[in-house]
Amino acid sequence: MSSSSKRVFPPLYASTGDHDKDRLAFFHVLERLKKRTGWVDHGIPGAESISDHMYRMAVLAMCTSDQTLDVSKCVMMALVHDLAEAQVGDITPREGISKAEKHRLEEEAMHNFMHEMLHDSPAAQRMEALWKEYEAGETPEARFVKDLDRFEMASQASEYEKADPTKDLQTFFDSSIPNIRHEEVRGWGASLLEERNSSS
Repeated sequence: MSSSSKRVFPPLYASTGDHDKDRLAFFHVLERLKKRTGWVDHGIPGAESISDHMYRMAVLAMCTSDQTLDVSKCVMMALVHDLAEAQVGDITPREGISKAEKHRLEEEAMHNFMHEMLHDSPAAQRMEALWKEYEAGETPEARFVKDLDRFEMASQASEYEKADPTKDLQTFFDSSIPNIRHEEVRGWGASLLEERNSSS
């Protein structure tokens, strides 16, 4: 049995034809943005939610001094970049689901949210465009938000290690900080590592 068949996904939503009911269904689905799998797998009690992660990324975006970026776009992109996980969950590499299959599942979820629930409204078009831009990773804003994703994960790992010094979350630092490309966010990462090293 493949890993993808082991994970059980909720059924995709079918539009009722009533725009108000379908919009409310979307508002309710946001409640599913629960615990991030990687932290749960490492036995972190009270692990952050996907919503927590996206919210902090949005605030981090507001903290940039890079005037070449469209900061408002970055904030919105941070708030929608993991939205598909309300349907498919936080899929981690250990599950053996290929990147292509993960992307297909997430694209299917976003299409369902935007068309069955939000009826391709202007809001839906904006969210879908932001999600696609992030996934493509080609614009400065998308690359910056991806770096925020990496930095936020390392920040959270640092905080969990402080809360429980018996935890060694090195793998989260190894898979994030070295891959940060934006100069300012790289600086934040260096400060974080310096803080971590000084407290160990």
